[in-house]
Amino acid sequence: MLLLCTAAVALLLAVAALAPLPFSVAHPGATVDVLGEDNGEPVISVDGTGTRSPEGELRMTTIMATGPDAAVRLPEVVRGYLSDQRAVLPRSSVYPVGDTTEEIREHNTAQMTASQGAAVDAALARLEIDPATVAIDLRLEDVGGPSAGLLFSLGIIDLLEGDGEGGDLTGGRVVAGTGTIAPDGTVGSVGGVPLKTHAARRDGAEVFLVPAAECADAAGNSPEGLLLIPVGTLDDALSGLRALNDGEPVPSC
Repeated sequence: MLLLCTAAVALLLAVAALAPLPFSVAHPGATVDVLGEDNGEPVISVDGTGTRSPEGELRMTTIMATGPDAAVRLPEVVRGYLSDQRAVLPRSSVYPVGDTTEEIREHNTAQMTASQGAAVDAALARLEIDPATVAIDLRLEDVGGPSAGLLFSLGIIDLLEGDGEGGDLTGGRVVAGTGTIAPDGTVGSVGGVPLKTHAARRDGAEVFLVPAAECADAAGNSPEGLLLIPVGTLDDALSGLRALNDGEPVPSC
C-alpha cells in the first residue's frame, strides 16, 4: 500500500512538473538611449527649431517575457522565484489584452503610439512651445507599450532646452528610468520595475527614475550603485535631475 501511495505521489509530481502553468517568466530586456539612435535612425527628430547636442544618456528600459503561447512549466517557475534576475508573473497581467502574438503586438503598438503623442504634448507644454511651430517625430522599433513616455518627454526637453541654464539634464551621466506620461505631465506606474533597474545598471546607468508608486518594489530588488529617484510628475523628474547636478539632496527610494 505504501509503495502504491509513493508511486501515486511521484506520478502527480511528474505531471505537475510537466504541465503548462498560467505564468510568464520575465527578465531584464534591452535599454535604448532616447538621445541617440535606434537601428541607425534618431530616436527623437525635431523640425522647426534648433536642437542641442547633449552629453550623457537617457535610457528607456524594457523587460522580456515568455510569449503568450509559451508553455511555462514548474521548473521554470521555481527558477524564476529563486532568481533576482527573473520574475514570475501571472500571464494575464503580462498580456491583459489579446489571445495571439499578433493581437498583443497590435495592442502594444497602439499603446506606444498614444504614449509618444502624450510625451510630446507634455514636453512642449512644459517648455511653453506652441505645437504648431515645431514637429517632433519619435522612432523606436521593436518596443511596445506606454512605459517609455517619461523618458521621451525628458529627451525632448534635453534636446530643446537642457537644464535651462546651458547644461544637460543628465549632467553627463547615464540616466535611465521608466514610467507612463500623461499630457499634463503625470507619471504613471508600469510593470517589471525591479527587472528594469537591473537592465539599466547592466547598461551603465547611475540613476534610475522610478514612478513614485513603485518606489518600494524597485528598492526591494535594486542592483548596487544605482540611485533610485521617485517621480510622480515630469516636474519631479526635472527637479530631481537638476538637484543632482547641483550637488543638492535628492529624494530616493
